[in-house]
Amino acid sequence: MGWRLEHVFIDAGVSGGTPLGKRPEGARLLAAVRPGDVVVAAKMDRCFRSAFDALQTIEGFKRRKISLLLLDLGNDCSGNGISELIMTVLAAVAQFERGLISECIKDAKRNLRRVNKHQGGQRSFGWRFGARPAGPGKARKLIVIPEEQAAILDIVALRQGGKSLMAIRDELRDCGFAISHQSVTNILVRQAAAGGCGT
Repeated sequence: MGWRLEHVFIDAGVSGGTPLGKRPEGARLLAAVRPGDVVVAAKMDRCFRSAFDALQTIEGFKRRKISLLLLDLGNDCSGNGISELIMTVLAAVAQFERGLISECIKDAKRNLRRVNKHQGGQRSFGWRFGARPAGPGKARKLIVIPEEQAAILDIVALRQGGKSLMAIRDELRDCGFAISHQSVTNILVRQAAAGGCGT
C-alpha cells in the first residue's frame, strides 16, 4: 500500500485475553497513535480475545479518527457498518474459542488429577513423583506418601477445630514437616474441592 511502518508493538508472552490497554505494549500503542494513523495487525485475535474489548477499542479509534487494518480480513475494520458487523462476530468467536481452550485445559487437569498424575509445577504435599516415563509430554505418576497423607487429614481436622493457618503450620513443623502457611491453604482448598477426602 506504500505505507511506512513507524513502530512495531509486540506483547510477547502476554495472553490475548488481557485487554489491549492493560498489556505493556498495547498501552504504549494506544498512547502513541494519533488522528489519521492506521494500526495494522495480522489477525483480530492477536489484538483481542474479548468482544467487549474489541468493540470498545474500535469505538475509541473511530472517535479519534484512527483506522484498524486486519491483514487476514484485508480491510479497515473501523470504517463502516459491514466491517463493524464482521468485527463483532469475529470478536465473539475469538472470545468463544478462548473459553473452549480454558475448558480443555481444565478438563485435562481434572483427568490428570483423577488418575493421580502430575499436572506441572512442584509436587503437591502428600505425594511424590513416580518414575519419569519415556517420551516427551508424559505426565509422571504421583505416589502417595502415607505420613504426609495422615498430616493432610490432621490439617483438615485442625482447621475444622478453629485453628489458624499459622498455628496449623507450626504444629506440622513441630512434627517435622517443612511446610508454609500458604501450603496449608492450598491443601485445604484442594481438600474442599475433592470433598474432603485424602487424595
